[in-house]
Amino acid sequence: MNKKPPNMNRAGAFLFCTFSLLFFIVFVRFLYIQVSGEIEGKNLAVEASDKYLQTHTLKANRGTIFDRNDHALAKDTPSYKMIAILSASVTSNPEKPNHVVDKKRTADVLSRYIHLKKTEIYKLLNKEGKFQVELGAGGNGITTDMKEKIEKEKLPGITFVTNNKRSYPKGMFASHTIGLTQEDVKRNGKTINEGIMGIEKSFNSFLTGKDGQIRYESDFWGYILPDTEKTVIPPDHGDDVYLTIDVNIQKILEDALNSVDSEYHPRKMFGIVSDPTTGEILAMAQRPSFNNDTKEGIGESWSNFIVESSYEPGSTMKSFSLAAAVDSKAFAPNEYYKSGQYFVKGYPSPIKDWNRGKGWGTITYLEGLQRSSNVAFINLLEKIGTEKYLTYLKSFGFGNKTGISLQNEAKGILQYSNPIERATTIFGQGSTVTALQMIQAESAIANGGKMMKPFVVSKIVDSDSKKIIKEFRPEVIRTPITKEAAEQTRHYLTSTVTSDIGTGRRFQLSDYQVSGKSGTAQIPNPNGGGYLTAPNEYLFSFLGMAPADNPELIVYVGVEEPDLQPTEIGSIPVSKVFNPVMRASLKYLTRLEADSIK
Repeated sequence: MNKKPPNMNRAGAFLFCTFSLLFFIVFVRFLYIQVSGEIEGKNLAVEASDKYLQTHTLKANRGTIFDRNDHALAKDTPSYKMIAILSASVTSNPEKPNHVVDKKRTADVLSRYIHLKKTEIYKLLNKEGKFQVELGAGGNGITTDMKEKIEKEKLPGITFVTNNKRSYPKGMFASHTIGLTQEDVKRNGKTINEGIMGIEKSFNSFLTGKDGQIRYESDFWGYILPDTEKTVIPPDHGDDVYLTIDVNIQKILEDALNSVDSEYHPRKMFGIVSDPTTGEILAMAQRPSFNNDTKEGIGESWSNFIVESSYEPGSTMKSFSLAAAVDSKAFAPNEYYKSGQYFVKGYPSPIKDWNRGKGWGTITYLEGLQRSSNVAFINLLEKIGTEKYLTYLKSFGFGNKTGISLQNEAKGILQYSNPIERATTIFGQGSTVTALQMIQAESAIANGGKMMKPFVVSKIVDSDSKKIIKEFRPEVIRTPITKEAAEQTRHYLTSTVTSDIGTGRRFQLSDYQVSGKSGTAQIPNPNGGGYLTAPNEYLFSFLGMAPADNPELIVYVGVEEPDLQPTEIGSIPVSKVFNPVMRASLKYLTRLEADSIK
């Protein structure tokens, strides 16, 4: 019998020991995993659970912005993104394919519905190695109606992902007040709509909802397993914001502005309608403007200049100068003064009346008001006292923000440091104001001396429970003049409209008595050095209230640099906004009141 070589015995023993050691290590490892349930510090049960545990986001809706009558002005609407599935792996039954089969037909059909050429769609459908493709901008923002039409074409592999789109049902309508949103991608990869202008921005924290989620166990393919528990965290939808805006009055204003815009093509134009007894803004618009829904015109009119800009108001400022004079007993309507020009002590050049300093001879202060005489008001400044008049200006709110719920509000500047500045301020030049300050100050004259803070949001409501989260109520800021002074001021301002010599006579209404003041403000030369001088290079305006004895509305209209015919004056385009807006709005409110009584 042959003996095995010693080397072979040693090799066999080595292999036996090696395999025995490996088996022991594997056995111990297996035993450890079985007992501990962990591998490399990871819990296997958790790993398996996570692999088959599906989590899906439940999108929260952004809150809706309503007008005072529950009309939706901004809301989330379903929007769809189109996806084309290219991989044949999703098709189990060739007779019912779940992927794109006929790429040419698919491209041809889709090109009839979306803004993408047939050749571009076909190129996308032929991307190599792609499981699915999106159809770019053409496949985004698809409406429910369009989705249903495409689905009727029965194109295999064409599917849709639901998104929420911010919709503005009325288009160019209170655009700067309502504002805009844009999609913003956060660090966690989530895409949300975020307010970038107007109420959308100012109340973004209320309007923005919080997404929910659903979690469930699934099979390998992602389908929910029967008899398994689902965890659902419902979304917390954004809160609803209710404005003081009335869609009917806003439409009246928008239509009037559109008409004047198309006829006179002004550089700028604005209109505001407010309730002087509460401070509520019922309508507010400007030109140029933009369409919230399509974004058309946004490049020309990003700034909300009603809120964000200050300007020299011109003779509309005389409303408050008159109120100060009446309240301080400085205004004697039948007292005479010499019109034409006024020399401020220490300055060689006189301040002139608007008719090139010719004036109207020696006239009463009431006639000076009716003719909008600058010299009359400089004389009144002497009677009031410069420091006392400054106190009135501040009490009326000039030089300070109104605090309206819109961003970037300007506050204007009271230029009042020398005799010339003090003299020009009283008739509306030099110092600057905002349109909202003018509305706020006018409320004191209209509302028995009580000055109301202007506001545009009435309440914030939980969209699910419908409970009021926050409410904005009328607020008296100050009482800059007495009730008697307010009544007298309205009476005198009415005469600027009713008198045959009044500068406001173009603003007469046959069915309502109007009290107010017109203005023709010089515009500073943007290139520096004085003011613009062409006949149309002014801010023409009117600030008025009606009915004069018990005002229900204030309407303020400004038209800057309109294209005027040689025979036209600046008050014509202003009246073409003010008159129809005041008349139609008052008639509308009368109908509302009658309906509420029935």
